[in-house]
Amino acid sequence: MRYALMTHHFEPAEGELSDETLAAGRQAFDVYAKALHQAGVLLSADILCQTGSTTTVSRRDGTPRVQDGPFAETKEALAGVFLIDVPDLDAAIGWADKCPVVEWGSVEIRPVATSFLDGAWTH
Repeated sequence: MRYALMTHHFEPAEGELSDETLAAGRQAFDVYAKALHQAGVLLSADILCQTGSTTTVSRRDGTPRVQDGPFAETKEALAGVFLIDVPDLDAAIGWADKCPVVEWGSVEIRPVATSFLDGAWTH
């Protein structure tokens, strides 16, 4: 079963985190991603740029609308996505609990309903 592990946390301001703290965070995510990979469950992983670089597109009354920033302002921002393939929710919870972001944010686990693989949607 495919699950998206979506990381959420408060976004630090420029310069708010020391270089040492940033390096430690990068190292923690490197260890985590490599553990997922070595376990054979990692399908992909992306850490996102901060929400200030977000562009949101919607369509109302047939007119496209483009806005700078995320669709909704929240205290915590979507920060990254790990797509994994594990047997069940318990396994997904186990991997989410190992994600470094649980120390300062949260990991939302959502089953994947369908995927676009090899040029077609799965059922």
